[in-house]
Amino acid sequence: MKDKNLPNDYNSLSLEELTTEANKMIEELENQKDLGNSLDKYQDLIKLNNIIEKKFQKNIKEINEKTKEKISKINQKNNAKKIK
Repeated sequence: MKDKNLPNDYNSLSLEELTTEANKMIEELENQKDLGNSLDKYQDLIKLNNIIEKKFQKNIKEINEKTKEKISKINQKNNAKKIK
């Protein structure tokens, strides 16, 4: 499923805001008595979940890159101390 069908502002929201939105959708679905009419909402929830997952993956990648940079700097400092 493409997440392009969801409002564009979802892409600009933080993970916390997206999670809150997903929780609201879940609450609405749980409170509905006629589940036959909720198929579109379930599909929107799945799309929103995909957006959240992509943001998590992006954040994990950024964290890994920053960590590698910091480790590299520490190693360079340690190597420079050993040479002296």
